[in-house]
Amino acid sequence: MDKPAHTPAQPAELSSPDGACRVLLVEDDGPLRERFARLLAAWPGGQLVAACATLGQALQALQGGRIDLLITDLRLPDGHGTQAIRLLRSLHPQAEAMVISVLADDATVIEAIEAGAAGYLLKDADSIELLEAIEELRAGRSPISSSIARVIVRRLGAAGADAPAVPPAEALTPRETEILWGIARGLTYAELAQQLGISRQTVPVHIKNVYRKLEATNRSEAVFNASRNGLIRL
Repeated sequence: MDKPAHTPAQPAELSSPDGACRVLLVEDDGPLRERFARLLAAWPGGQLVAACATLGQALQALQGGRIDLLITDLRLPDGHGTQAIRLLRSLHPQAEAMVISVLADDATVIEAIEAGAAGYLLKDADSIELLEAIEELRAGRSPISSSIARVIVRRLGAAGADAPAVPPAEALTPRETEILWGIARGLTYAELAQQLGISRQTVPVHIKNVYRKLEATNRSEAVFNASRNGLIRL
């Protein structure tokens, strides 16, 4: 039987150097929590403040000091991760929240986003590039899995069915169209570079151009605007 990384009453606490991104991790699966915690502890851009197994631990940690980034599962033994997201937004309005969960139904996804989650990754542990997703989030983008993007597109499409049509987008180059398809599928920068045979450093340049032409500020907006303009079909 796997032993928890810490007891429920005592989340693993780590000090944080000034200026570092203070990260709170909430994951009830012991081995997965330990895996994520190791990645975050080795990340030079931030400091893991606590690795919590329960909602109660998370709420206590949120009230114990500054948190810049919350990474949370949703289905927890004593509650739901959206409760932690809402408290984060209340106590630390400038902080960011990202969900990593097996749940992908429309109601759960929309609830998490409406609570304040700016990123949403499915828990297919072999393919999650956690640190890259964090960097996307901190750069103002929304790292989301492709199936989650489809949920958002469906929701936005339903909400905007009677709204004025989106103005025609500026023409995308063939390369930007390929990048757009990669965005819609939820590919990471590294995966896009490998698939297209280009330098990883050029991927953000193409993505910036795609966002500009589609008048979008994040991945979900780009996919939605492209779909409304008939550039892609999901």
